[in-house]
Amino acid sequence: MPIYHKSGNIPAKRHTQFEKPDGSGFYYEQLFGTVGFDGMASLMYHIHRPTEVIQVGDSIDLSPKIVDTNQLMMRKFIGFNVLPKEDFLESRVPILVNKDCIIGLAAPQKSLRDYFYKNADADELLFIHKGSGTLRTQLGNVSFEYGDYLIIPRGMIYQIDFDTIDNRIFYVESHSPIYTPKRYRNYFGQLLEHSPYCERDYKLPENLETHDEQGEFVIKIKKQNKLHSLVYRYHPFDVVGFDGYNYPWGFSIHNFEPITGRIHQPPPVHQTFQTDAFVVCSFCPRLFDYHPKAIPAPYNHSNIDSDEVIYYVDGDFMSRNDIAQGHITLHPGGIPHGPHPGAMERSIGKKETQELAVMVDTFRPLLLTEDALKLDDGKYFGSWIG
Repeated sequence: MPIYHKSGNIPAKRHTQFEKPDGSGFYYEQLFGTVGFDGMASLMYHIHRPTEVIQVGDSIDLSPKIVDTNQLMMRKFIGFNVLPKEDFLESRVPILVNKDCIIGLAAPQKSLRDYFYKNADADELLFIHKGSGTLRTQLGNVSFEYGDYLIIPRGMIYQIDFDTIDNRIFYVESHSPIYTPKRYRNYFGQLLEHSPYCERDYKLPENLETHDEQGEFVIKIKKQNKLHSLVYRYHPFDVVGFDGYNYPWGFSIHNFEPITGRIHQPPPVHQTFQTDAFVVCSFCPRLFDYHPKAIPAPYNHSNIDSDEVIYYVDGDFMSRNDIAQGHITLHPGGIPHGPHPGAMERSIGKKETQELAVMVDTFRPLLLTEDALKLDDGKYFGSWIG
């Protein structure tokens, strides 16, 4: 749940006349809202009508190619085997999908400047593993670097600039809104004192770009797994001001403050975001448990109601053997998993860990794509044999 934010020029009262200073007419108000009129929303004010489409082009089918709809096998995917591509959208490789989300990897080499993009299906979470740059949107810009989560609400028109060609992104497209964890918020929406991060840690959009340009501006819009190309008469970044709660924002995994205890804490203490269909957790450098008989490694546990996906970012993940940067593990619901052989014993007496990873737990089973099988090492399921 972001906080109230505003930028640029807005009228004193919403839904009232907002005249241009040169007397040439009025600015055009647009409600950018979610969940009908019941969710988070922002009001933006355009120089031109945001509805002027002059051409509708062909559409491209982006449906992930599913190869296994009912699998019960623990897997490891070698994420850095995803080949870099120049185009931002073409670089996206969906790995695991269900009705609620798409989980994938991307290695874009060039900034997105030739067209604009809008995901009308899903909120997007981009985790920046390698690279830095600027997310450019209708409602301002968010700078990003290694370790940043970028939250882009559905319907947001954006471009993205990269500082280098070596970029690696772990992404999730969510068909339900992405919020901060409910248990860390009071009834006003403010993050509570025991929350592992607070509003000061948010990267809010800044430097509102306002373009008063007429021409042919291509916006590629994803809707129902198809990519549609529409040409608009005016530059989509013609917003002179906005206010509200619905906007792009960022948060660095390095600002997540781990919750620790005398004995091993369960995965929910690492929760960073929530939706109606999955949660996202951050495993960060932290002190280990301090009970004299503590076992820092996690206990074996059964995934009865969820599939667990872990994306390994950096450091030595203490409960796993043979794990490297960019690997993804899948532990499906229905079978227990736990520390690899020797991991429990190695953890005893250790004082801290420097691991860094992102976990996504989905409440519906995940389906494998063709691209997932290409990245699968094929032997991870047997790695618990001592």
